[in-house]
Amino acid sequence: MALRRTKDDARGRHAATATAVQLADEIPAQPTAEEEGGWTRLGEIAVQRSRVTQKQVAEALLQQSASGKQLGRLLVELGALTDRELALSLAEQMNLALVDLAQEQPDADAIARLPETIARSETVVPMLLVEGTLVVAVAEPSAKLLHQLTAAAGLPVTMVVAPSGDIKRAIDASYRALTDIDAHVAAFQQAEAGRTKTSAKAEAAAGLAATATEDAPVVQLVNKVLVQALRDRASDVHIEPQDDRIRVRFRIDGALHDVLALPADIGPALVSRIKIMAGMNIVERRRPQDGQLAMTVDGRDVDVRVATVGVHWGEKVVMRVLDKSRSLKRLDDLGMPQDTHAAFSKLIRAPFGMVLCAGPTGSGKTTTLYASLSELNESQRNIMTIEDPVEYVFPSINQIQTNEQAGLTFSTGLKSILRQDPDIILVGESRDVDTARIAVQSALTGHLVLSSLHATDAVAALHRFLDMGIESFLVASSVLAVVGQRLVRRTCQSCKAPYKPTDEELAFYEEGGGKPKRTWFAGEGCHLCADTGYQDRIGVYELLRITPEIKRLVVGWATQDELRRMAVSQGMRTLQDESIRLVENNITTISEVVRAIYAY
Repeated sequence: MALRRTKDDARGRHAATATAVQLADEIPAQPTAEEEGGWTRLGEIAVQRSRVTQKQVAEALLQQSASGKQLGRLLVELGALTDRELALSLAEQMNLALVDLAQEQPDADAIARLPETIARSETVVPMLLVEGTLVVAVAEPSAKLLHQLTAAAGLPVTMVVAPSGDIKRAIDASYRALTDIDAHVAAFQQAEAGRTKTSAKAEAAAGLAATATEDAPVVQLVNKVLVQALRDRASDVHIEPQDDRIRVRFRIDGALHDVLALPADIGPALVSRIKIMAGMNIVERRRPQDGQLAMTVDGRDVDVRVATVGVHWGEKVVMRVLDKSRSLKRLDDLGMPQDTHAAFSKLIRAPFGMVLCAGPTGSGKTTTLYASLSELNESQRNIMTIEDPVEYVFPSINQIQTNEQAGLTFSTGLKSILRQDPDIILVGESRDVDTARIAVQSALTGHLVLSSLHATDAVAALHRFLDMGIESFLVASSVLAVVGQRLVRRTCQSCKAPYKPTDEELAFYEEGGGKPKRTWFAGEGCHLCADTGYQDRIGVYELLRITPEIKRLVVGWATQDELRRMAVSQGMRTLQDESIRLVENNITTISEVVRAIYAY
């Protein structure tokens, strides 16, 4: 069932109310305790509709007796059902309407009637107010939940069903942490009225005073910015001082978006609060600093890496947000083509040698390395890592966090790892000649070494090693393969629609060898993708295998063009080739490929 409203309808309260009244006539009666019928009936419905097999239901019921989890949730965890299939089965079981949250946006009046804590804990989101009745989309309907929502809202509630993933995204989009930022800014300016600032120390003291208590306006402002960043799936938060304002931007799916504009006078206190949280020196404003902090947001543990640098109008802060609760991706989930995945899986199972992941910052190199470790993690192997920082903790892998103040760098840590009888070594980044040289020697002495390297593509990574001063014959002998990679945004499936590319985009597509297409798709922008037209990202990969012919070229210091021509002649598909394939399959757009991947 759809709660359909046109864009013009959404602008008028009268039209929205009329739609809500029409909806009220379509919503079935709500379940009672006697009508729920138990979760075993859900399994029967799913089997009858050929969504799952009897064997899968039996396995889920067996696990349910041990875990106590709901049958539907277990079927999703086992991969037998998708979230949407579970929602459809529940709607049929309970005789409730199924709502498409990709098309329907919750009304602000409805959101205001249900506390955020209830919405998040019960995975529900209010949709509409219909003549004194609140329509709520729920993931797991029950009579008990209906009574709970009625008590919390203080008015009658009617339930509809939606997939839990869609509900969680709708909650994040609807309950904005930044809604009352203006009140905190006004409170700060009132408290700071009349204060004079004559020096950096005076500014630092003022910042310390402004952050003295957890209820201070600046403290609340920083907390809300970080909460909203996590809800918006931001990887980085940029706080940038300008002439007359402080600009706050989030990097979401690799692209920066303006989020806030704050008064310029709040900048020093804002930076001081972040420095205090990250254990940094609040008096020093000229020298770049690095720090780290940990916090819990919406029940999720979050690590935040903080970096500050002095710019013309003050101090700029960048916070890298690491959500530790996100599930670890496997190689199957990265988006590698089947043949690339098969070849790469074979390479990382070699007894010795080096496999490199190359790309710029934010291209997914660490994700690929972690996915590789998850494939190799077996009890008969001693796997050790040296990282900065340890972004994901493997329970059965020995991971070392670098600490330059304690003298533990990549090179010193790698030396100590070699005395720990390792089978597989992961070096988070080969960032200097000492680390690269030890890693190469480790690969030549019977260890499998996985590492990342900042380079524009797979071929450029080999020249980075040569430029560091590593002898060409050592590079040729130690490196098994290089994976060059990028991340491109996926077209939002909820709002994608046909469009016509520009002449420049078509020229780029045709020059890249794209097949002729009649229909092109792009996201129009909806509330689930924050009006960007894109949601989530997929990896683009090129796999350079070091064949005997490539080795001879490397030893002879061949140019990058010569190496690339040889690799392509031996079957390597370039980043541009792979990205054009994604456009052909309507996974992304030409403009996104142009933005994320250079053409050579």
